Amino acid sequence: MEHAAATDRHRAAVLGSPIAHSLSPALHRAAYAALGLTGWSYDRFEVTEADLEGFLRGLDARWAGLSLTMPLKRAVIPLLDGISDTAAAVEAVNTVVIAEDGRRTGENTDIPGMVGALHERGVGKVDHAAVLGAGATASSALAALGRICTGPVTAYVRSRARAEEMRGWGERLGVEVHTADWAEAAHAFDAPLVVSTTPAGATDILVPYVPERPGVLFDVLYDPWPTPLAAAWAGQGGLVVGGLDLLVHQAVFQVELMTGRAPAPLAAMRAAGEEALAGR
Repeated sequence: MEHAAATDRHRAAVLGSPIAHSLSPALHRAAYAALGLTGWSYDRFEVTEADLEGFLRGLDARWAGLSLTMPLKRAVIPLLDGISDTAAAVEAVNTVVIAEDGRRTGENTDIPGMVGALHERGVGKVDHAAVLGAGATASSALAALGRICTGPVTAYVRSRARAEEMRGWGERLGVEVHTADWAEAAHAFDAPLVVSTTPAGATDILVPYVPERPGVLFDVLYDPWPTPLAAAWAGQGGLVVGGLDLLVHQAVFQVELMTGRAPAPLAAMRAAGEEALAGR
């Protein structure tokens, strides 16, 4: 198979199911415009786990990269030529970088994206933290906290199986993880940094427990926004980092990896994301 020169590689897209809600096209297209990459395109495709191998097989030499959402972040791993240490640490790939020779490498930009979003808001090191929820996003949150948290992380989960899973991720990532039942989740607010990785509505019951002087809340949701928890947190004077912050920061790394151009235009990408959300 012949591969095009780097200047001819100009296609990228986000894959997942469901995918219609994705803000990634708005972010990446804004980056291309700001960088003067007039020949580049970024699309979205509805792709299930069953469809993924066939989709990858159909890519031609014009493709430079892919963004992946659920349920593809782990399903893609055996279909790649290699993955980065960061992606391997959490067994989750949200970015596929396609080299000129066709080699496909999996990356995880969610982890540095979380760290970048916190750093932008002035959150450097904390001595302990809490995570609400479990699953793929929670494991990425643990990996990110491993870079900024000097002490233990307490994960509030709904089942013993989830608790064991989170402790396992902690051992693998070198993070001291304690677990507690979801019924005790209000105690998470004693931590200087709380990361909520739960679906929409799951934390609504915790709103009455937001303290008078809360620390930092990182709520990974972005639509609808603000969540009731984020609104209550901000209302009490706490710092809130939102899902759009995460989405933009992880997309910055994706753009840089796929195009080879850095730095990616953070401000332009955020503005595009805010405009897209406002139009919904």
